[in-house]
Amino acid sequence: MRVLAAMSGGVDSAVAAARAVEAGHEVVGVHLALSTAPGTLRTGSRGCCSKEDAGDARRAADVLGIPFYVWDFADRFKEDVIDDFVAAYAAGETPNPCLRCNEKIKFAALADRAIALGFDAVATGHYARLSDGVLRRAVDADKDQSYVLGVLTAQQLSRAMFPVGDTPKPQIREEAAARGLAVADKPDSHDICFIPSGDTRAFLGATIGVRPGKVVDADTGAELADHDGVHGFTIGQRKGLGVEGPAADGRPRYVTAIEPETGTVKVGSAERLQVWGIRADRAIWTSGSAPDGPVECIVQVRAHGGLADAVVEEVDGGLDIRLRQALTGVARGQAVVLYRRDAAGDIVLGSGTIADTGGVDEPGTAGSESR
Repeated sequence: MRVLAAMSGGVDSAVAAARAVEAGHEVVGVHLALSTAPGTLRTGSRGCCSKEDAGDARRAADVLGIPFYVWDFADRFKEDVIDDFVAAYAAGETPNPCLRCNEKIKFAALADRAIALGFDAVATGHYARLSDGVLRRAVDADKDQSYVLGVLTAQQLSRAMFPVGDTPKPQIREEAAARGLAVADKPDSHDICFIPSGDTRAFLGATIGVRPGKVVDADTGAELADHDGVHGFTIGQRKGLGVEGPAADGRPRYVTAIEPETGTVKVGSAERLQVWGIRADRAIWTSGSAPDGPVECIVQVRAHGGLADAVVEEVDGGLDIRLRQALTGVARGQAVVLYRRDAAGDIVLGSGTIADTGGVDEPGTAGSESR
């Protein structure tokens, strides 16, 4: 099989490429140039797509004895990931750019080009398992990335490979060292790759500009502070609200609602963050088709954490989700990923994009059938 190995310059993608070679595939390495300003070097674990990363990927390919190329996807990345990220925050949403990159770049733009050039699959260093079209959590729970892959369609999964998902990260580093790969001890990337400073609020402020609004008390409507734009806030946020001190009852305040049309940010008690129902757009089922009727499953609303049992049903191309345990910090624009509810609970069933968290006040009690 001809395999295109997406090599980011890190240890995971290097070992993924090595394992694809060892499995007997015809492997070609490719590094994606996603930054419009790749001249600067990364700082430790911040940033990506730098000349340093491209060089590390090339050296790994040389050790493996495979052809290596750099493909420029900077314009597509800016349009589909960065611009989408900025627009979502401007609309009061909380997007996940890694998820969008997987959906639009690595398993769409890159995979489309790979297939057009005669490759059978794209291999990446994501921590997840894939067998016969079934996507599962990685063995290493701390590194599991199945959440950010939950937006992939059955067709996209059919041409994907995740060679490192069956191995804990420490063993991946040991394997890289044994193979003579210089990236064995390279720090993992953290935060948002196109914001190497790590200051998301400053990045958004410079991009969106000042859009003044008010921070108000969710219970009384009293104006508590001014702000420069709703892009500086996310649901569940506690710090950086611009409000002096806690509420009158001494309890901390949290962002409970964001209204981009009026520029209003509402803050209130932790109890106001509890969500029992979610409605999501863009239902995607990894099997290629929706289940018949409601399904019992586990939902996850953040890359790390935010899990609850739920009853989920597809309605008009979206998802109607009734939670059996309340979740907090659930924001529009986030992905909700569904996992099979069984002993393991590690099979990804599908996903949707959270559009609303209102309208359901009580725990889900609807009958359902398992999948």
